[in-house]
Amino acid sequence: MILGRALVNGQKKFVRIRDNNKVEVLAGGIFSEVIPTGEEIALEKVKLLSPVEPAKIICVGLNYQDHIAEFKNEIPEEPVIFLKPPTAVIGPGDEIILPPESRRVDYEGELALVIKKEGRNISRELASGYILGYTCANDVTARDLQRKDGQWTRGKSFDTFCPLGPWIVTDVDPGNLDIETWQNGELRQKSNTSKMLFHPYYLVSFISKVMTLKPGDVILTGTPSGVGKLAPGDRIEVKISGIGSLHNKVRA
Repeated sequence: MILGRALVNGQKKFVRIRDNNKVEVLAGGIFSEVIPTGEEIALEKVKLLSPVEPAKIICVGLNYQDHIAEFKNEIPEEPVIFLKPPTAVIGPGDEIILPPESRRVDYEGELALVIKKEGRNISRELASGYILGYTCANDVTARDLQRKDGQWTRGKSFDTFCPLGPWIVTDVDPGNLDIETWQNGELRQKSNTSKMLFHPYYLVSFISKVMTLKPGDVILTGTPSGVGKLAPGDRIEVKISGIGSLHNKVRA
């Protein structure tokens, strides 16, 4: 099943994306029973929004060995986690805005997972039952500020620094998905989620032992090597097999 949010007649609605390139408007939310209204609209006639409005975004750093080598870091014994604020979230087609405080803002294509139900101290074996599905993400980072501060909050938290979308796919294997990032039509990142140090199910379990996970929370699972600088006018695409493509433009 493919679920998302869209602007329908000026109102934000949860929708289900159909095989016939139409969206079916839902009567309620997507975290319990999915109730269709029967109203269908052509996909090209609605604006897709970020698939969820998360209360918190938990991010994982240093989860691909090639990215660790790229930045000459040590392989972590446990997941390195940090937070992005909900105000960083934008949807497909929205603009990433480069802040004047930074001279080096990077893209980081990532697989994101969306939490389905509240959970605490979740075992790895039961983690999949707490995941609604998966979407594409771009963990945009002010790299110079990240290095200057010595911790990651400011460099990761500017408004527009967390594009999500285009929708949530509920039935893919998160441990074996091709992931690519394209900048102005040129391939910049190419990997597979099988190369993660920590599997998404393990991440759900690990994070749930730190903080209670709530419906709609988003976990970004880390980026592979090939991160690079954004410039005004760039077009960035994060593409994940079985899910789709997240497109965003960049402006100063």
